[in-house]
Amino acid sequence: MLGMLKRVFDGNQRQLNKYQKIVEQVEALGPDFEKASDEELRSKTAEFKSRVEKGETIDSILPEAFAVVREAATRVLKQRPFPVQIMGAVALHEGNIAEMKTGEGKTLTSTMPVYLNAVSGKGVHIVTVNEYLASRDATEMGKIYEFLGLTVGLNLNGLSREEKIEAYAKDITYSTNNELGFDYLRDNMVLYKEQMVQRPLNYAVIDEVDSILVDEARTPLIISGSARKSASSYVQANGFVRGLTVDEDYTYDEKTKAVQLTEEGITKAEKAFGLENLFDLPNVNVIHHINQALKAHASMHRDMDYVVQDEEVVIVDSFTGRLMKGRRYSDGLHQAIEAKEGLEIQNESMTLATITFQNYFRMYEKLSGMTGTAKTEEEEFRNIYNMNVVAIPTNVDVGREDRPDLIFKSIDGKFLAVVEQIAEFHAKGQPVLVGTVAVETSELIAKYLSKKGIKHNVLNAKNHEREAEIIAGAGQPFAVTIATNMAGRGTDIKLGEGVKDLGGLAVVGTERHESRRIDNQLRGRSGRQGDPGVTQFYLSMEDELMRRFGSDNMRAMMDRLGMDDSQPIESKIVSRAVESAQKRVEGNNFDARKQLLQYDDVLRQQREVIYNQRFDVLASENLREVVEAMIKSTLERNVEAHCPRNEEPEEWNLKAILDFVEANLLHEGDITEADLSGKEADEISELIYKKILSRYDEKEAQLETEQMREFEKVIVLRAVDSKWMDHIDAMDQLRQGIHLRAYAQIDPLREYQFEGFAMFENMITTIEEEVARLIMKAQIRNNLERQEVAKGQAVIPNEEGEKPKKKPVVKSLDIGRNDSCICGSGKKYKQCCGQQHKM
Repeated sequence: MLGMLKRVFDGNQRQLNKYQKIVEQVEALGPDFEKASDEELRSKTAEFKSRVEKGETIDSILPEAFAVVREAATRVLKQRPFPVQIMGAVALHEGNIAEMKTGEGKTLTSTMPVYLNAVSGKGVHIVTVNEYLASRDATEMGKIYEFLGLTVGLNLNGLSREEKIEAYAKDITYSTNNELGFDYLRDNMVLYKEQMVQRPLNYAVIDEVDSILVDEARTPLIISGSARKSASSYVQANGFVRGLTVDEDYTYDEKTKAVQLTEEGITKAEKAFGLENLFDLPNVNVIHHINQALKAHASMHRDMDYVVQDEEVVIVDSFTGRLMKGRRYSDGLHQAIEAKEGLEIQNESMTLATITFQNYFRMYEKLSGMTGTAKTEEEEFRNIYNMNVVAIPTNVDVGREDRPDLIFKSIDGKFLAVVEQIAEFHAKGQPVLVGTVAVETSELIAKYLSKKGIKHNVLNAKNHEREAEIIAGAGQPFAVTIATNMAGRGTDIKLGEGVKDLGGLAVVGTERHESRRIDNQLRGRSGRQGDPGVTQFYLSMEDELMRRFGSDNMRAMMDRLGMDDSQPIESKIVSRAVESAQKRVEGNNFDARKQLLQYDDVLRQQREVIYNQRFDVLASENLREVVEAMIKSTLERNVEAHCPRNEEPEEWNLKAILDFVEANLLHEGDITEADLSGKEADEISELIYKKILSRYDEKEAQLETEQMREFEKVIVLRAVDSKWMDHIDAMDQLRQGIHLRAYAQIDPLREYQFEGFAMFENMITTIEEEVARLIMKAQIRNNLERQEVAKGQAVIPNEEGEKPKKKPVVKSLDIGRNDSCICGSGKKYKQCCGQQHKM
């Protein structure tokens, strides 16, 4: 009865039953394509393209297309996709997530939906977590696509703009998630339409989808520019913080990683910096530098969160264990760490453009992904990305033994037991993969093994260049491999000769990760394609996860039982407590990502408006109508402000209108107060606007048409870019302080939406006023050219998602304050346009 109910209500099984029918259609076509020549097989691509162009849907050609790719893979790679891989391919084509265990051939599975969607000619992106995998897959799987007549591109970090344009123009493009996001942001900062590298976002297949859309979704992508340098402040704050004592001078909360000064610490700070009151407004920078120094010392750990390499602080990706060279923490945290480590302090940065992975990938027409572990985050994938998780069965039953966790009282006892277990496996020749959470743990175990004379390889952030070589040998007899976070490695460990008879690959986990998926990924390295294997996790009451989530009761129980370090407990209660702690962390992380998305959605709507209008500016041949609308809007706002409808005309401030018009839109004397007197507000606007258009015509008559059109573009782009960057900065500041509204029983998110909208409206107003003034007042030079408002580079924000609060620098005109004004009024620049604007 239970089994029948499960079949009725199991949505996953219903999906698989539906997919099975498609698998049967694909397999039925197999014999026909086996008889076809290479040329006949290749000609199917042109046929599919033609059918799609004539209106046939790609869904209707799915069985044929999959059968073609299956046969091509058999001929080119000598690999024939299994029926379960065809199931996975259908799930991907439908815009879902295919959960396939390690070793089930996810990369080969993706070739079928990628080929099918590529025949539409709109482009397909295959997204991987690192450039090594992108390059490897583009080379290996690219053979299938090229055999079938499709083009393949590889988008890497170091490519020139021309090379990127070429890569994105291919039918299929391999890239990392970071590079795709940064290219999108950079495309919306270009000065010419031809400089944009990406085409409209059509279809993406994301490998290790949980790593990219869940783990990395907590931190937005940022294009940052440099701001002022304040090295001495960081050094001074660092020197002060070094002398503080935890609990006495400051408190540190392990759960939230929040650090703050106590009353004693505040008193010491005031004395050290010679201040009467640390929280006076002029001392904001002092507080900022002290807080960042505290964070650097209390919550940022060397060889865990970052490493020092070549006299530089390099961030370690907490999800993949890789070095993130060229990336920097924002808001001064990176500089505080540099001061802590005694290194040269680099420039601070300011945000020029930003987007979250959630909002970037949701812009694709269709999105799909594959991973070995996604079911635990199914709700998040469905709610945020509208993707269902379909668990694809394994081709061969899993033959791995997953042993229960062993829990020790102390970390030392745990590590000694881990080393003994490794030695036991090694003695009989069984290969061992040791999973660690931090770089320092991997190095500690390496020291223990060296003392025992056990030869081993270490794969962590410090030597990931040898990754492929180390992984290739990890399944050989007597191999011992210590790896930091196997998440997203994307490389299968193949067993050497005779290893199956020894019991397959043994996986030893030295700590539970805060995410169950990462643990499952480590387990999944063993027992691929029905191979034997064994996995065992070792825990201690002093592990970070246990400390953060209530191990005190269990520790007390172990003390009462008189247990020492050599006696592990194998308890379902403890294992359930660990899983409960992991679920709580996952819940906290989901809430953090959801909140980040809710706040970023406010900026997303604004970003889409600005980016779309900016593209229209770049693509337009003639902006005069747009500029005229901005001038009219600016004028009407000013007239309405000084001629309110609820006041008598005698009370209107016509002088103020005249002053505004003369300062921003017309020459002195073009309009007089007498001209405006006795007219309705609409008539005043119309009179002035006609005069402005007349002046506009005169200006255009003095120039070649092409030069005038370029002048308009230069002014509009400059105003939009500078004001938009100011707006991002202002939204950052609003975001960081908005949570304080909760103390007044006000919903911070709702307030952020309201105030963010008002700020956006204000930004649009300032853009229009800037464009109106510069178009009408600025002098056009012969050597006119578009200029970037600021140059940027990719950075990573700190854990709280905080970003810098610096203003972009806008270059000024090369004109002296006492020179004649550029608008031709005859006044000195300082007395005319110099009062209004410095361009």
